[in-house]
Amino acid sequence: MAVILTSFSPPTQHVTTPPLLPFSSACVLSTRKTQQPNKAFAVPRRNAVALILSSYAFSEVCLHNIAFAQPSVGFQEFIDTFDGYSFKYPKNWIQVRGAGADIFFRDPFVLDENLSVEFSSPSSSRYKSVEDLGPPQEAGEKVLKQYLTEFMSTRLGVRRESNILSTSSRVADDGKLYYQVEVNIKSFANTNELAIMPQDRVTRLEWDRRYLSVLGVENNRLYELRLQTPESVFVEEENDLRQVMDSFRVNKVGV
Repeated sequence: MAVILTSFSPPTQHVTTPPLLPFSSACVLSTRKTQQPNKAFAVPRRNAVALILSSYAFSEVCLHNIAFAQPSVGFQEFIDTFDGYSFKYPKNWIQVRGAGADIFFRDPFVLDENLSVEFSSPSSSRYKSVEDLGPPQEAGEKVLKQYLTEFMSTRLGVRRESNILSTSSRVADDGKLYYQVEVNIKSFANTNELAIMPQDRVTRLEWDRRYLSVLGVENNRLYELRLQTPESVFVEEENDLRQVMDSFRVNKVGV
């Protein structure tokens, strides 16, 4: 049985307005209102139409190039008493069913940002501790290898670049040991993979993401909380994402 509890917003909220994609500073509009004396004015009809069309085009360009990360809105707690884990997630994230993981939430505004939880089968694994994976660095290499296997593509001209950013271990307030792994993966693809001449196959960046994993062991199972976020918004949302990571717990379930 999964239970969702609403928690109070964190004492310190940070307001972020990060770009999901690079954008021109010309698209940043100030929302500060300044007092100006009222003045009557008239705009010729032709100029008014031109102004409306130019404003519409400007907004289309800006919105096309910007994906807004929303301000922190506090957290809710998700508790799965049947499978034995819990975590907190941003209250405005939505649950997506049928995504393949045991549980899956995503940001409704930044669609490339999500979290999921997966765990091993108790019938095929007998984990006693997360240390069964080796030290954190060795566990990080296994996590990265698993990611690259899942992202393997049969398309021509697709290339992946990856590296481990950090690995660490910590003992949480439940007395259990957890590993944390952060990796970066970039995906490149040719714009014309069927072109004969090399100069016609231009390589472009498809996506650049950061993956954060928290590993824990309980009930003879290996649990993994996964967070995915575009690298371009990670700095702005890092505080929220790390709170999600730190909230992950694995819990004993009844037999």
